[in-house]
Formats: sequence, structure tokens, C-alpha cells
Amino acid sequence: MGFYIYMEFAFFHEIFTKFGTNKDDFSPKSRNKSIGIKNQNQMDVLEKHTSQEIINLENKYGAHNYHPLPVVLSKGDGVYVWDVEGKKYYDFLSAYSAVNQGHCHPRIVGAMIQQAETLTLTSRAFFNDQLGPYEHYLTTYFGFDKVLPMNTGAEAVETALKITRKWAYEVKGIPENQALIIVADGNFHGRTTTIISFSNDTNARKNFGPYTDGFISIPYDNIDALEEVLKNNSNVAGFLVEPIQGEAGVYTPADDYMMKVKNLCNQYNILFMADEIQTGIARTGSLLAVCGNCDCENACERQVTYARPDVLILGKAISGGVYPVSAVLADDAIMNVIKPGQHGSTFGGNPVAAAVAMAALEVVNDENLAQNARRLGKIFRTKMQEYISTSNIATLVRGKGLLNAVVINDSEDSDTAWNICMRLRDNGLLAKPTHGNIIRFAPPLVMTEEQLLDCTRIIIDTLKEFEK
Repeated sequence: MGFYIYMEFAFFHEIFTKFGTNKDDFSPKSRNKSIGIKNQNQMDVLEKHTSQEIINLENKYGAHNYHPLPVVLSKGDGVYVWDVEGKKYYDFLSAYSAVNQGHCHPRIVGAMIQQAETLTLTSRAFFNDQLGPYEHYLTTYFGFDKVLPMNTGAEAVETALKITRKWAYEVKGIPENQALIIVADGNFHGRTTTIISFSNDTNARKNFGPYTDGFISIPYDNIDALEEVLKNNSNVAGFLVEPIQGEAGVYTPADDYMMKVKNLCNQYNILFMADEIQTGIARTGSLLAVCGNCDCENACERQVTYARPDVLILGKAISGGVYPVSAVLADDAIMNVIKPGQHGSTFGGNPVAAAVAMAALEVVNDENLAQNARRLGKIFRTKMQEYISTSNIATLVRGKGLLNAVVINDSEDSDTAWNICMRLRDNGLLAKPTHGNIIRFAPPLVMTEEQLLDCTRIIIDTLKEFEK
């Protein structure tokens, strides 16, 4: 036991004494030498492996809860990533829209490093000098009174549900334990027990019951179905919805759907909860997808097309993919139902997260990423539609901004879309299928037009290889 304690002490002593010096001091060999690790088994874990060796390690030692495309990435910069063998790829997934600002953006990484060198975590037992400024910055940025900071998207959704239910009992006056939440078919809000309880994805639900009650599911993009439920249920607390259903295959509703949702929620005194974890932070060509078809030239102008939610849920790109950050925003009349001890997180609102998120959002404004996504998205869909009009392998392109999908002409249980993505990988572009026959395309928003046209060429040339 003493030997292992000595090793740990020695390792951290080296970290703190050498922090900020030559990066080579932190290489596996240098570190092992400095702390006296001589066991070959220990060394093997830290040595560089081939892609297949790393995949084998994951298969053996990791839970099999994902099915990744077989490419092992070791470096990222802007719109590019590299595998362990040094091959370069265009990233056309952006970590499911978490790296909208591009991989390893120097301003965001710099903010993280600077804060990590100063103070990382206090928990919420004490105040820290970053959280208050962050909360002020974020609420001003999005136009809400208050924010409740969390870490992951699923946590943020759970937070929104708790706030909405508590508001329903204490403000709206719904009898305790009777509050209902309306959701949409095909939704994806995470995979916690509560969230899968209202999912209609059988793979996500099977053998995880019993499920949480209190949810009513209706068809997506069907305002009549929403109104019908509201007419017949006085105990509805809120409606949780994605402005665009990303995981379901980038399903985009009617242009006026979000505004009609907002108006109905107001009419029936329920909370409109917008899950913008994937669609928010400039991805769809506006700061938020609920902004609608805006033409803001820089910072969000909250134009007439903006369907302001009562509860806004953010995650992913709010940190630029550098650090786990999520947030729930609402006005005082809603957020003030939460009192000390009723909700929280040890890491939620930590100083590093605060610094990272502020830098990430500054980049969105300073580099006009929403406007770039709006312009390039139109180019992408135009080019793809030109090809699809004469294609027999692709049937449809849809999306908004730089969140798009191509529907492949095959069944959901076929492997055609997967095989296409494997070939895209071979051709230097990374994407991933969803729902069997749909390929989602979502590059970092820092992409240039020249890069986009190159990527479009790769995609079209690859699809042509699969023409029937």
C-alpha cells in the first residue's frame, strides 16, 4: 500500500512542479520515468497503439453502449480531425453539434487552461468568482432572468422537467403528483430513466423498466394534436419539444410550428420547454432554432419570428465541446420555485465551466457563426438537391443551417447508410447514420465555403459509388 501511495504522491508532485513547462515532460515515457513506473503492464497501457489495437481495448474493457464508426481519432483542429495513423478527415458530425466552434478553438481552450491553473472546483458550498459573471453573461446573452447551470444535456432536460413540475404545483395550482408533461413522438432528450420513459425508441427502452409516469406523447409537428390534449387535460404542466428533431433524422417542422406551439402554451397556461441542446448555439443559421427564419446580421436580434420558450435548455456547443456544460434558463416567475437543497450538482457552475462557456459564446458572436451556418447550409442543400434529383441511392435532403440529413433509398434495417459512411471515411470525411437509412451531416460552423464545396464533392462522389 505504501508503494502505491508513494507513486501517486510522486506523480502529482511532478504535475504541480512541472505544470506549464515543456509538454514533453508529460509524455507517457517521461512521466513514467519521473515517477518510477517500471512495470511493463503499466507501460503497455500508456504506449501508443494502432487503431485496431485501441478498438480492441475498448471492446474488451469498455461497456458496449455505443457502436462507433471504426476510426480512432487522436487530434483535431478546426474542421479537421486526424486518426492515430495520421490520416486527415473532414469532421461532418461535430460531436453531434458539440464542437460548432471547431475542434480545439484556441480562445476556448485558452480560457479553460487559464482557469484550470487558477481554480477548478469549489462545489456550490461556496461562491466562486466565475459563476456570478457567467450567469450574468448568459442570461443577458439569451434574454432570460435566471440560469440553473448543469453539466450534460440529459441533466439539463431532467432539470427542466423538475422546474416545470414544481411550477405547476406551486404556481399554476395543479394537484400534487398530477402534473403531466406533453412530449413529441420521435423525441431524443437523453437516456436517463425518466427520459426513456417517454421515448418511443424501443431499443432505448427495452428492459429498463419500470418507467416514470406523467407523460403524454403526441405526433411531432402536429399543432392540432397538441391542442386536443390541452383541451382535454387541465393538469398539463408543459410541453417539451426539440425545434428540429436531430437524432430522429433532422426532421424540420413547418416554419410556423414553434410559434403556434408558443401561442398554445400561453393560451392554456403551460410552459413551453425548448430542447436546444443540439440545435442551439448557431447550428441552424440562427442563435437558436426557435428564432425561426431570422436574418440577424450578428448578435441575436430576437426578431418577430422568435418563438421565445418559457424554459430554454442548452448544452453541447455552449462549451464548444471543450468541457461538459449545460444550462436551463427561465424567468424569475418560473425559476424562483427552486429553493436551496432542491436541485443541484457538485460540478454544475464550476469555475472552469463558466470560463469556457463565456469564451465559447463570444466566439459564436465574434466569428459570425450563425450567419456562416445559414449561408453554407443553403449552398449544401442546393448542391445535394441537384445531385439527388437524378439519383437512385439518395431520395431527400433536408435540414436548416448546417444541420442536415440525406435519406438513403433503402430500408431502416439495411446496412447501406452504414456502408456509405464507411466509404466516406475512406474518402476523408466522417459522418454517421441514424435510424438505419439516414445520414446526418453537421460540420463545424467555422467551415469555409471552399471546404464545404470540397466536402460536398466527396459526399456526392461517394454516393455515386452506391448508385443502383
